[in-house]
Amino acid sequence: MSVQDAARPLGESMSRNPITPTIPLDAQGVYHGFLKLPYSRDDSAWGSVMIPITVIAKGDGPTALLTGGNHGDEYEGPIALQDLATSLQPEEITGRVIILPMMNTPAVAAGTRCSPVDGANMNRSFPGAPDGTVTQKICHYIATELVPRADIVLDFHSGGRTLDFLPFAAAHVLDDKKQEAACMAAMQAFNAPYSVRMLEIDNVGMFDTEVERQGKVFVTTELGGAGTATARSIAIARKGIHNLLVHAGIKQGALQRDETVHLDMPDETCFTFAERSGLVEYLVDLGDTLRAGQPVARIWPADRSGEAPAICTARRDGLLTARHVPGLVKMGDFIALVAVVEDQPDA
Repeated sequence: MSVQDAARPLGESMSRNPITPTIPLDAQGVYHGFLKLPYSRDDSAWGSVMIPITVIAKGDGPTALLTGGNHGDEYEGPIALQDLATSLQPEEITGRVIILPMMNTPAVAAGTRCSPVDGANMNRSFPGAPDGTVTQKICHYIATELVPRADIVLDFHSGGRTLDFLPFAAAHVLDDKKQEAACMAAMQAFNAPYSVRMLEIDNVGMFDTEVERQGKVFVTTELGGAGTATARSIAIARKGIHNLLVHAGIKQGALQRDETVHLDMPDETCFTFAERSGLVEYLVDLGDTLRAGQPVARIWPADRSGEAPAICTARRDGLLTARHVPGLVKMGDFIALVAVVEDQPDA
């Protein structure tokens, strides 16, 4: 029985996932190749989606799965992981590192959040399906072939073209408190400028949820946004990868530690959404301290003058941790994330 068969939930279709790796996943050494997904389309009847993958292994030890490009307009992960794939040497590790720098390759190529092939948001498509759309097939292969091989998983995100974040690493509140503690410890080892204890308000279909369901240690990030990466955000990603591999016992060396601010996202009152369309004027900046009821932004009409703006307010005390980027907003758009500053945990 394959890893894929063992991981298949009872009652799931017995269809085989058509993705095949062009490199060995379980051999010692360094291998660069692709996950090859046949995809017949107008411009290539016998074409394929080629998803880059690197596997570096030496000796017996834990396995880390490092992923970027879950959303195609978020760049810290793909850049830092491309660098890692060219620089990490087997002599530096004990165990295995599986690198997927651009897991949603079609979206990365297009610079879009969702896949241009099927319109799907990969981070709402797990655990996928072996006989589904292109995105569903990629998700299914990752969920059934790569995640089961891993002991620890790091999935890079940032705000893409429509959001901007304070740079943070995050771990989730979980029912299994032992697993939660392991995830929180790994998140703290990543040592981003901000470290967030996160309660997801809509986690259905997320890669995070699938990895945690399989009992793995999981860390995610939001390292900036606005559709670009900076020298600082890439440096945070590189340091975080090093620290996580050292923490997992895979890479030799010492943790690189700087000060981190600990934040909590306890419930949905952290979020403010627009109830009117128009021109958004922010009254505070990322990192500013807010009080519940304090105005965060004003939304001015974009189709008339002489009308007062709508006021968007913080729903709780805390730090402005994320905001909308484009100057126009639509009704229902995200406006602000206000996270709660926590006391520094004991070392």
